Amino acid sequence: MNNLIQLSNLKKTFVTEKKVNVLKKINYKFKKGKIYSLMGPSGSGKSTLLNLLSLIDRPSSGSITIENKNIDFKDSQKNDLLRAKKIGIIYQQDNLLSDFTALENVYLASLAAGNNKEFSISQSKILLRKVGLTNRLNHYPSQLSGGERQRVAIARALINNPQVILADEPTGSLDLETAKDIFELLKQQINPNRLIIFATHNRFFADKSDCLLEIVNGNIRTING
Repeated sequence: MNNLIQLSNLKKTFVTEKKVNVLKKINYKFKKGKIYSLMGPSGSGKSTLLNLLSLIDRPSSGSITIENKNIDFKDSQKNDLLRAKKIGIIYQQDNLLSDFTALENVYLASLAAGNNKEFSISQSKILLRKVGLTNRLNHYPSQLSGGERQRVAIARALINNPQVILADEPTGSLDLETAKDIFELLKQQINPNRLIIFATHNRFFADKSDCLLEIVNGNIRTING
């Protein structure tokens, strides 16, 4: 089986002044070795779905299976470790720690997965070199450009060699040329045992994925692939 993640009757409801069904019993299988784009208007549920896939949030009902193992959303400690080791997350706003250097931002994610400091620093330097930031290791986020910060965020997402990379509008706050560079860098991370899912409003980038998905009325619709 080539399926890495399976969603079964996945539903997410928010209750504020009224009940809002953002995701409505989604059934979908994400395969290894592919890059998926996720489109839909603001408020359609793209970020909600990514938060569920990252195990940061829990569904109202339904299930998520990763590598044929059903996720128990009550076991937050186990899920935190699973996220640290198997899931890399890239946000539109890089979410780097402002008081830490580029190198520290990356290797702290490795420490969180249980690796020792010497190994973590070594691997972080290798990754930052691969994303073109050898000369920026000791710079703080405020000293980096938007594109450089996203490169650090990508290195941080890759540090534990995750099977799943989730990116929420990773190029949304960048100019077009920088966005193209970041997207190509992201696409280079695909391999036969990994899948990448990214949310975007940009059809140019969405069309470059293996499979373009759209969230419409709380359900996933396959546009191509």
